Amino acid sequence: MSQYPEKHLEFIQGMKAAGRLAAKTLKLAGQLVKEGVTTNAINDAVHEYTLKNKALPAPLGYKGFPKSLCTSVNECICHGVPDNQALKNGDIINIDVTSILDGYFGDTSATFYVGEVSDQAKALTEAAYHAMHKGIAQVIGGGRVGDIGFAVQKYVTRRGYTPVESIGGHGIGRVFHTEPFVPSVGKKGKGFKLQPWTCITVEPMLNMTSSPIQEFAIPDSEIFYYKAEDSCLSAQFEHTLLITDTGYEIMTLDEEEAVSFK
Repeated sequence: MSQYPEKHLEFIQGMKAAGRLAAKTLKLAGQLVKEGVTTNAINDAVHEYTLKNKALPAPLGYKGFPKSLCTSVNECICHGVPDNQALKNGDIINIDVTSILDGYFGDTSATFYVGEVSDQAKALTEAAYHAMHKGIAQVIGGGRVGDIGFAVQKYVTRRGYTPVESIGGHGIGRVFHTEPFVPSVGKKGKGFKLQPWTCITVEPMLNMTSSPIQEFAIPDSEIFYYKAEDSCLSAQFEHTLLITDTGYEIMTLDEEEAVSFK
């Protein structure tokens, strides 16, 4: 007997499959990260792998975005466009992939080290990973997005970093981006009410300093990429989550990993 309500089974199974593929795709991309590799080479490998698995890379062509994934290196907060610049020892890179499989979207990202990185870069990256899980732990049907933002903000600011306020997670399913906006700052009990048997992403972005955010145009696209005004380092992690009536389930785990429940 299924643990899920019958009327939601098709949606949940579709999101699980898309999420697993996104997780596998991100794992592949991460394995390619090393000194001398270009982000274009990672993009091309992800594109080929996605098509081979009878799926589509959601970023490609989305509002004019020119590539199959986002690669945000060092000071780039998000939406970095792959190019021919080679990665250098000491860089950190966030890779954000979204797979469309049978009409369902799986969205996930992680920040990877290129060779030996500084202690500062490691500390920031580890904080971003734990901040994501602090936010995830607040997810439950009937909860509020403010609960997620509050937990992330509390964890991040106590460590001396700044959560990016204007960019965050989102609803997802058979559409790439929907309501609600899932913030990395917030107040307990405030904001959009989380609906069971729908999906959201939790994806806090952490900056090393509190410098203001700047946006930069991507040619022929409605999408922007972002940096802090002082070009400080930024790190991010992301999972797609199914909201249940008792908590959550992470959709973007590799099938070889244990399924994560609350």
